[in-house]
Amino acid sequence: MLKRIAIALVILAAALGGTLWAVAAPDRLPETAFEGLGEPDLANGELIFNAGNCASCHGASETSDAADDAVVLTGGHAIESDFGTFHVPNISSGPAGIGDWSFEDFANAMLRGVAPDGSNYYPAFPYASYSMMDIADVNDLWGYLRSLPASDNEAPAHEVSFPFNVNRAIGIWKYLYMPDGAYVSIDPNDTVLRRGQYLVEAVGHCGECHTPRDILGGLETDQWLAGAPNPSGQGTIPNVTPAGSVADWTADDLAYFFESGFTPDFDSVGGSMVAVQRGLATLPASDREAIAAYLKVIPEH
Repeated sequence: MLKRIAIALVILAAALGGTLWAVAAPDRLPETAFEGLGEPDLANGELIFNAGNCASCHGASETSDAADDAVVLTGGHAIESDFGTFHVPNISSGPAGIGDWSFEDFANAMLRGVAPDGSNYYPAFPYASYSMMDIADVNDLWGYLRSLPASDNEAPAHEVSFPFNVNRAIGIWKYLYMPDGAYVSIDPNDTVLRRGQYLVEAVGHCGECHTPRDILGGLETDQWLAGAPNPSGQGTIPNVTPAGSVADWTADDLAYFFESGFTPDFDSVGGSMVAVQRGLATLPASDREAIAAYLKVIPEH
């Protein structure tokens, strides 16, 4: 009897292991996803680039205001985390960056978190948010990135130890945490709110910093934008829900802050938000207003 139970447990464990192994397999976009895409719109690509604040992580300088520094996407910055140290890659247009990639490679990285070699990217790259982007915008972003200068900088390898360095395990993380829809419900007929939601939840990946995470590093989406420890380890990222640090701000106050960097009390933006605000300031006023409108209607925490 005990032998039969042991055999049954071994079979059950093998079946469970096989299921998990299959679930964890990198999942690339179907070929049909690329149908109907035309030449990239570089102006929209630049807008998406700025809305996504790509230069703050991938740029040559984390602090410089010089445009020629901001658009050289050398990477190399270190991101400390509980799981190890991640080094931001070079995504410039040269061979050391993504110059040898196809658009399909880029789209699979952005929307599925899958590398050109078929492996899973670590979610320090916020593809969970980007997965909600429109592939047409990804196409435009691709075109804009390829118009920027090349860099031959080689970013260091990530410093991640076992078990977090088991690539297949990242696939299980994806199964648990990749979104299958928007994080909050809004009026689907409100085009302003829809635009704001898209810019906040997908392109701007605001939840990656402003939302707390669980023990496995997944977003606690029932606390959407309710504030979280600073990923750099210093201080906290504020709660930006209607009951949080901006509770007394109007939508106009928020939009003006995104444009100017000044709060209603005439304080100025600081910390990691400096680079984010700089990108938001380049957006059309309608986009800043849409982001503000969305932030005023999300659940309070």
